This record gives sequence, structure tokens and C-alpha cells, in this order.
Amino acid sequence: MRAILFPGQGAQEVGMGRALAERSDAARSIFTQADDVVGYPLSQLCFEGPQDELVRTDRAQPAIYVTSVAAVCAAEEAGALDRSVFDVTAGLSLGEYTACWFAGVFSFEDGLGLVQRRGTAMQEACDAEPSGMVSLLGADREKAEQVCDSVRGEGVLVVANLNSPGQVVISGSLEACNRACTAAKAMGVKRAIPLQVAGAFHSPLMLPAQQALEGALAETTLSDARIPVVTNVTAEPVTAADEIRGLLSRQVVSPVRWEDSMRRLAADGLTEAVEPPPGTVLQKLMRKIAPDVAISAVEVANGKEEA
Repeated sequence: MRAILFPGQGAQEVGMGRALAERSDAARSIFTQADDVVGYPLSQLCFEGPQDELVRTDRAQPAIYVTSVAAVCAAEEAGALDRSVFDVTAGLSLGEYTACWFAGVFSFEDGLGLVQRRGTAMQEACDAEPSGMVSLLGADREKAEQVCDSVRGEGVLVVANLNSPGQVVISGSLEACNRACTAAKAMGVKRAIPLQVAGAFHSPLMLPAQQALEGALAETTLSDARIPVVTNVTAEPVTAADEIRGLLSRQVVSPVRWEDSMRRLAADGLTEAVEPPPGTVLQKLMRKIAPDVAISAVEVANGKEEA
């Protein structure tokens, strides 16, 4: 079994996609279309920055989606990637939208419209209340839940990302996150690291974003997936359009079960996987979760890889 896995927010970097657009007509066309859809020079932001704008949630999410799509299209154009060889797809948080595009659930343009609405709605939810996320190294889900329960108080603090063995991210009110950083080590967590993010993704504080997404998804045409998409919410493969619509809505307030998803794929017989740009985070996570699965970057034009 072969999978293509798409990165999420945090993979962005200034310069991403520039080499693709310079050497691939297909990639260049994707960036041109993207500029028209979002209504601002997204391609220039990807290629030149500035970094402080590219890291904004409402900018980073469309930028990563577009760069990943451009990488796939460039690799296809170069004969380095054949969609028909993949049996399944998945994406980390935002990357699930790119996975749905790859699986034919929606068009590139419709997917970009959804991602732009998602990023904007999540940024607005972050701006509405001080919040954050903390990575707990050396913790499992049970330990992370114990930390949340012990310091939550009157705030919000929940498990948000189950990334790999020993790496769990919690998310919630800023004061509760600060308390967690202090208390975690005393509770047996190796390290507690505040993340440089806009706010409490994948927590109840994203409820306004979920409501905005429900409206956008209701207005968007979705088709059944041509290959299964393993979703963050359930860690199960799905193909039905209506089921995917509901899961994409739930995703922003639910934990990302990435470790469970990859273990499910490995148990089902996954032997090979590839990760398109930007970044290599998913390759690193897979080597911790299922080291027997061979995973690599998507190769693009001239046999090179886009960082």
C-alpha cells in the first residue's frame, strides 16, 4: 500500500515554491490561479515573504496548501509522480484539505477557498481570546490529559495533537497554558514547550471557526473521494462526501490523531509513503511511529526536491 501525506501549518518558510514555479509551467499556473482566487499576491508572499506575514494563520494556510498542490502538479508534469499508484491519502490538520483535493473531493479552486476561509476564521478566533498551545515531550495522551485536568481551572485546556510517541500538544486559554508549562515537569513530563502559534487550535476556543467552516462547506460542492482519506478526527479511512464534509468541520475543535492514523495505515499494510513540500515534518513523525514504512519527499523536476 502506498500513501501520499500532506503537511500542515508550521511547514511554511519564505522561498517555498519559488524553484517549482521557475522550472515548472504546471506549478507556475497553480500559483497564478491562487493569486486570482485569494485576491492578493500569495505567490509573492511564498517566494519573498516577509516572514512575519507568512506565519499568520490566515496567510500560512493558503500558502502551504498552494505550495503542496504546485509540488504535486510539477512532479506529475516531470513524470516523477503518478496519482494512480497511491491507495490512500492523509494530511496533518490543514493538510487534510490538500489530501481531499488530491483524492478528488473538491477542485483546487474550491479547496483554496475553503482553506482561506478556514485560516481567516481561525485567526479571528485566536484574536478574540488570548490562547496558545504547549508541546509536551515525553508524554502520552493519558499524561497530557492529567496535566490538563490539574491546571485547567476555569479556563480551557485540552489535548489537541497526538503527533507521535512522546509528543503530545495541548491547547487552550493562555493562562492555563502557562500553568501547564510550570506543572508538567513536576508531573513527569520531560519538557513543556510553548509553541509560537496564534492561539488554541483544535480546542473548544475554535468553535466560532467551526461555525464559519460549516457554512463554507455547505456552499461547496464535494464529491466522494476516489481513494480513501484517513481523517484526523477518527483516524479512519473515509470516502463519502457527506462524511468528509462533517469531519472537516469537526476537525478544528477536535484532537488531531496523527499517530493513530499512521498506525492504522501501517496495520493495514502501508509500505511506502511520500510527502510533498513544504517541509519534512511528516517524514520525521513516520520514522518515530512506523519505522518500517519507507517515506521520502516528493521528487520534482530534474530529479530535485523542493525544500
